[in-house]
Amino acid sequence: MATEDKNRATAAAILPLVGGAANVASIAHCMTRLRLGLHDRSLVDDEALKALPAVMGVVEDDTYQIVLGPGTVARVTPEFEQLVEEGREAAPAPGPGGPAAVSSDDLAAQGAAIRAQQKAKNATPFKLFLRKIANIFVPLIPALIGCGIIAGLNGLLVNLGWLPAVTPALAAMASGFMALIAVFVGYNTAKEFGGTPILGGAVAAIIVFPGVANIDAFGQTLSPGQGGVLGALGAAVLAVYVEKWCRRWVPEALDVLVTPTLTVLISGLVTIFGLMFVAGEISSAIGTFADWLLSNGGAGAGFVLGGLFLPLVMLGLHQALIPIHTTLIEQQGYTVLLPILAMAGAGQVGAAMAVYFRLPRNESIRRTIKSALPAGLLGVGEPLIYGVSLPLGRPFITACVGGAFGGGFVGLFNQLGDTVGSTAIGPSGWALFPLLDGNHGLGSTIAIYAGGLLVGYVAGFLATYFFGFSKDLLTEFNVSQEPTASTIAATGGAAPSTTPPAAGGPDTPDPGPDPAKAPAGV
Repeated sequence: MATEDKNRATAAAILPLVGGAANVASIAHCMTRLRLGLHDRSLVDDEALKALPAVMGVVEDDTYQIVLGPGTVARVTPEFEQLVEEGREAAPAPGPGGPAAVSSDDLAAQGAAIRAQQKAKNATPFKLFLRKIANIFVPLIPALIGCGIIAGLNGLLVNLGWLPAVTPALAAMASGFMALIAVFVGYNTAKEFGGTPILGGAVAAIIVFPGVANIDAFGQTLSPGQGGVLGALGAAVLAVYVEKWCRRWVPEALDVLVTPTLTVLISGLVTIFGLMFVAGEISSAIGTFADWLLSNGGAGAGFVLGGLFLPLVMLGLHQALIPIHTTLIEQQGYTVLLPILAMAGAGQVGAAMAVYFRLPRNESIRRTIKSALPAGLLGVGEPLIYGVSLPLGRPFITACVGGAFGGGFVGLFNQLGDTVGSTAIGPSGWALFPLLDGNHGLGSTIAIYAGGLLVGYVAGFLATYFFGFSKDLLTEFNVSQEPTASTIAATGGAAPSTTPPAAGGPDTPDPGPDPAKAPAGV
């Protein structure tokens, strides 16, 4: 079957299981998931979806998310969109005397009631706030990656003395985005918090404007870029509140003139004479603390960070690290935290390999591991997590052990003075190699990071091989069968909580092995 036919067949198999075209309100995708807004969640057949060969798991969140894996999702999504459009156009009008068709309004009302009930049960203000923070910074990741790789290439050429006429151009390409990142943060912040995006960008642009060097605040002369992304975030949020206040009180006839003017004027003055200084102090403190932490307790800090990152992802708390990473990149040129946190993925890969060898008769799980392992090596851990370790339970814990040892290894070298950092956020695993940077040369940095991955693989493998299965669980799964998520759920093995982080939920895991409730993002 041609690739296009295969992708269309996958989309065609998914569509009726999510309630058909009339039940689909919105369609989007990320690196590994097809994200659907649904009118009526009760029309979805979860078990049938999980049984599809191309589906690696489903995730319940603000949207209904179907894990297809990297590459596949980008090809299936347009086919799915076309099928939905065709389905809507072909929907027959209700005939006289026949049963009345369910309208989209009826479905929307049912879906709204279900979503309201789910949100009331799971949502917490803190996690909803973290979701907003993630929505602000995640769209910036492609530019961070591209510019980060160019920066690394430029640094290599400069060190080797090659192409001296080209390196200034590469430096401009690598630095241009970072010089204006505050503007993009301001734009996205205003958009996410319900304001006019361009006004958020306009207020944030004040931070990077060279003319602020002529202004004194708190007894200091301001510097262009002072406060960075944190200042831009605060300035744009303030602009949103000022704008909303103006919309309520300014007469409609004057709104187009007065509201933008007051929004930029009030927010800009507060930004210049308050937020830039405060955010600058906070940003400096973040950088100082990160350096101190890894210089004085690198091995221990790396062990804890590497071991706890996957549970942080499960609770949605990893999103709080995004502005910290971005601040460190803006200050120092790289974030020292990401290479350590990336070791969690190494532990996951090692755990999956151990599962493969411990279940030699289970063709289904072994097939899932073989198909998901390349993505896992490149740092996309969702297929392995949702398809293997999380449903089984114990291997998820032992994967965290592997991440802890890998993080401890990288942290130890940071403590010894060999700083290992990443010039961008997003990638991990092998995909992070082009983005690595440090203080002792690229060769040393690459060697330390590669050593951490190896330690994570080995520790995750050994911990899972020897401690990842109870006797009953091993007996249950080391047979020739085609287990589904519901089969795994029916076993006696306890799995970690899979309550979606973005929708809130308890702060401690709720035992239950169903991967359909797993959190978003790894």
